[in-house]
Amino acid sequence: MSDNDSFLIFSGTKTRYLAEKICASLGCPLGNMVMTKFSDGEFAVSYEESIRGKNVFLVQSTFPNSDNLMELLLMIDAAKRASARHIIAVIPYFGWARQDRKDKPRVSIGAKLVADLLSCAGIDRLITMDLHADQIQGFFNVPVDHLYASGVILPYLQSLKLDNLVIASPDVGGSKRANTYAKYLGCPLVLCNKTRARANEVESMQIIGDVNGKNVVLIDDMVDTAGTITKAADVMKAAGALSVRAMASHCVMSGPANERVQQSSIEEIVFTDSIPYTQRCAKIKQLSVADMFAETIRRVIHNESISSQYLI
Repeated sequence: MSDNDSFLIFSGTKTRYLAEKICASLGCPLGNMVMTKFSDGEFAVSYEESIRGKNVFLVQSTFPNSDNLMELLLMIDAAKRASARHIIAVIPYFGWARQDRKDKPRVSIGAKLVADLLSCAGIDRLITMDLHADQIQGFFNVPVDHLYASGVILPYLQSLKLDNLVIASPDVGGSKRANTYAKYLGCPLVLCNKTRARANEVESMQIIGDVNGKNVVLIDDMVDTAGTITKAADVMKAAGALSVRAMASHCVMSGPANERVQQSSIEEIVFTDSIPYTQRCAKIKQLSVADMFAETIRRVIHNESISSQYLI
């Protein structure tokens, strides 16, 4: 039996663009699956080829709306009932990850709920990238391969050959991620201390560190409404920064995000293609993680270590 006979890759509706790139990198066809939609919004999935005894990789990011998560759950359930040997969920962007703890009374822990749903549905393994909080890996009782977008972002950042480089985090919560970049590149680290008026709204921000005469690169895991990252860029520019760029793993970009980025002091904002970006903003660039996920899938199939893929 050849390698291509031992596994199959299928894609959810909204992540097909990435699954096709992954299959092209692996030199295999994308599996045939049909999504049937009913007039009331309900939908059903069916595999149009045998998956009995196969290692099945299901590619689907769980970005808004919730249909993407429900679609993935149905794909997992259908694969289990069709006697797949192993079911591996490939979730480049793991949604609901910001709800990773009880930060105030009487709230849900959405990331744990989603982990339980995926486990109950029947996954044997999870491959994901840049979780909002690393401890979410512990919410699963199956192996988790946690990839890092730094594998594609760092080479691009180094290609810019920026002098007087400073790595910055737009909030204290992201300081560990930014510090890893700063150590690897051998440059200073700057932090922003922010206070929020409410969710998705920044009240005030102060810079901890020196950005005067520096080329600043803000590092984050996701950009949602872009309020924090554009505020940080404007504050740093006002403090004398020569230029401000941003690099983030996941391009959520909801609500007024595009307008905010366009009107801000950010020269460029770089994302991966873990989430499809269909709007147009001249300042936004996407780097593909398809080859990185393809290589991880290949190593999982051959029971090889994936740690050598990590730059940092």
